[in-house]
Amino acid sequence: MSATDVTSTAVEADVDEPDTAEPGPRWRERVNPPRLLRLLAPALVFLGVREVGLLALSWMAGRNGSSASDALRSWDGQWFLSIAANGYEGVPKNLVDAFGRRSAETPLAFFPGYPTLVGWVHDLGFRLVPSALAVTIAFGVVCAYGLTRLGTIIRGGSRRVGLVLVALFAGSPLSIVLSMAYSEAMFCAFAIWALVFVLQRQWLEAGLACAVAGLVRPTAAALILAVGLAALVAVVRRQDGWRPWVGAAIAPFGLVLYLAWVGVRTGEWNGWFALQERGWDSGFDGGAATVKFSLDVLADGRSVLEVATVGLIVGALALLAIGVRRRVEWPLLVYTAGVLVMDLCSNGLMNSKVRLMVPAIALLIPIALALAKRRPSTAVAVTAAFVVTGSWFGAYAVTAWGYAI
Repeated sequence: MSATDVTSTAVEADVDEPDTAEPGPRWRERVNPPRLLRLLAPALVFLGVREVGLLALSWMAGRNGSSASDALRSWDGQWFLSIAANGYEGVPKNLVDAFGRRSAETPLAFFPGYPTLVGWVHDLGFRLVPSALAVTIAFGVVCAYGLTRLGTIIRGGSRRVGLVLVALFAGSPLSIVLSMAYSEAMFCAFAIWALVFVLQRQWLEAGLACAVAGLVRPTAAALILAVGLAALVAVVRRQDGWRPWVGAAIAPFGLVLYLAWVGVRTGEWNGWFALQERGWDSGFDGGAATVKFSLDVLADGRSVLEVATVGLIVGALALLAIGVRRRVEWPLLVYTAGVLVMDLCSNGLMNSKVRLMVPAIALLIPIALALAKRRPSTAVAVTAAFVVTGSWFGAYAVTAWGYAI
């Protein structure tokens, strides 16, 4: 070995040494966040991102001569607020379906979980709209902690993945509903935790969370499918004794109970579905209406929202395929695929398609996993761009666009 080789080896050793050396106690103390900050991080990330969305909403509302506070309780929010204050029987007659019609059964199209809880808070003496928004925000925070936990237990996951997942969820297109008098935040909270419990094989908790979700939104059918199949696999493998049986039995209780109650009230065995068909022209058509809508929009391209909706539908399908390729846990994929099938394979109002994809959380997992591996500066920049874009889109949808989301 020459003198040059010896010198080169010594230099390489000097360069590599800091990478392998153990950080000193002071360094650890400086980079490790305080315990309280670590505990609050999911809530702070969620609330911070949603604040960006609200700022975008305020700006867009001002530009379009409308009110941000009115936007937060618009469309379905009016139905939920009226049910919360007066029950199904006391909804004002001026609230009508998509065809301008109204019957005694029309309000039954809206599931009771969210307005019932809002009504309970309102009965404590709080004003109605603040009660509704407080319930929405509280369940959004519950979502944040569920997503953080989910990010740590998935394949290749970590706490960083979980926090990125929270930011992506809170800033996704039409995540504005996570700040509105809408039921998405409540549903997502129970759905996310049900899936966490499934991955942790806590079957009773998964079944209970799924049952409550069934009282909040019909999308619980996708969650019931995921929980039920996961429980069935556990039974076949003879894992966890009687718990998968009980969890699977509990899971559909809320959804079945409400659908049965609506059936009794309407005198039709398929009463809730008939209400949706008559009032909002919404029914399962295998995706024919979505395909027609997409082709028509791409042919003329006159609406920013509609063109973006088509792009987001295509993007959602691509992300689902990527999730399969990346081997995201199959219960998450089953649930997300079920959400997309229920959304994209039904007709009705096409402008709601993106909002109805908000609960499809597995779509965000491949993005979160990829960003968590990048440099912090890169991850922050990409996530910030995603959040700003999603915030603008949501604000545009509820202020500049003339139809329901």
